[in-house]
Amino acid sequence: MRTSEQWTSKIGFILASAGAAIGLGAIWKFPNVVATSGGGAFFVVFLLFTCGIGLPLLLAEFAIGRSTGKEAVSAYKDLAPNSKWHLVGYLGMATCTLLLSFYSVVGGWIVLYFLRSLSGQLIHAGEEYSAIFQATTSEPLWSVGSQALFMLLTILVVARGVKGGIEKASRIMMPGLFVLFVILIIRSLTLPGMEAGLEYFLKPDFSRLDGEAILYALGQSFFSLSVGGSCMVTYSSYVNRNEPIGKPALSVVGLNLMTSLMAGLAIFPALFAAGMKPVEGPGLLFITLPAMFEKLPYGSIFIAVFLALFLFATLTSAFSLLEIVVAAFSKGDAARRKRATWTCGIVIFLLGVPSALSFGMQELSFGGKTVFEWADFAVSNVMLPIGVILIAVFVGYRFPKERLKQEWNAIAPRWKKGLVLYMFLLRYILPVIVLIVFLNGMNWLPF
Repeated sequence: MRTSEQWTSKIGFILASAGAAIGLGAIWKFPNVVATSGGGAFFVVFLLFTCGIGLPLLLAEFAIGRSTGKEAVSAYKDLAPNSKWHLVGYLGMATCTLLLSFYSVVGGWIVLYFLRSLSGQLIHAGEEYSAIFQATTSEPLWSVGSQALFMLLTILVVARGVKGGIEKASRIMMPGLFVLFVILIIRSLTLPGMEAGLEYFLKPDFSRLDGEAILYALGQSFFSLSVGGSCMVTYSSYVNRNEPIGKPALSVVGLNLMTSLMAGLAIFPALFAAGMKPVEGPGLLFITLPAMFEKLPYGSIFIAVFLALFLFATLTSAFSLLEIVVAAFSKGDAARRKRATWTCGIVIFLLGVPSALSFGMQELSFGGKTVFEWADFAVSNVMLPIGVILIAVFVGYRFPKERLKQEWNAIAPRWKKGLVLYMFLLRYILPVIVLIVFLNGMNWLPF
């Protein structure tokens, strides 16, 4: 039986799926990798990989979900009964659970910083911003409390269901995200000295395109679309059976690429105009950007805008991570959804507490990494690549042929022969490519 939950429109599905894909990595890491790995040259390579690798994998998850109308675990059981393939759904649940457990920690920091920016306690704080960030992350009360607040926001939205919660929030947050980006880009591109930052970000330099950069582009081409954890299986299960999924998939890819490009246009010109060096990761958001905005006119307003943007991106991703777990337990039963959401949300919060505390307690570090870093490593380097390989193999070899033909008609109805090429990619090309990314992430490649 198909789930009773459904998106109210195609645009609702697109915005929610794009929100799931657009996360912190697209804003605080990817732009800097572009800039340091060949600028426009790297962006072209990433674009090709995203269309040639990420898009087919996204379509694979869409096909599984839309074909069955069921959440991840039940979808694999429906397509491959009396087999172990449903374990891929459980792997997706485990991946999303672990990911949200530490992702919510960063989300909590963003909530805390956003509230500080609104109260005027962030800019001109009278301290080094690195010291403020260290005090925030190492103080158990602040770190765990802000994580709890972020999870509460996520739970409240997901508990309201697909239509009244996730889709409604995505319809507000995603357009809001792009409006905030436009405001920041206009501000950034009107600053004196911004030209150097624009050149740093976009000027093509193929000499800086080394093997490491190409491998990163490979990995990011599917990680950035939120494939591998079966999130998109669950989201596409809420699509009306008569709705095509080809154009929505292209829209999700386009919005993701646009976000990465807009992030760079908003950040680098302003950084260079302020005479500051670009960085990536938490240091960019919590240390460099506040220091940068302090030097600019109306900086307190624009840092609040930037933090709101980050908060929107983080929350929309968190919705999808919690939804796959909730959907598996509620089985489309609206009466069970609220209880399942609160139960799963609280369990994930508790799992994330060690990650929240690992920045202030040496006891939570082992093997040279904190609990937070080990969780990140397990998800990014092990669980997601394995999930991607299994999904590609499943659709390539185990998906019932007649049902796959029906799904292909919903993807590219005018290109019947495209299914042959698609199957070749899934069976022989994509698993090998993802395996290379996996081995590189584990430092097992001989070169």
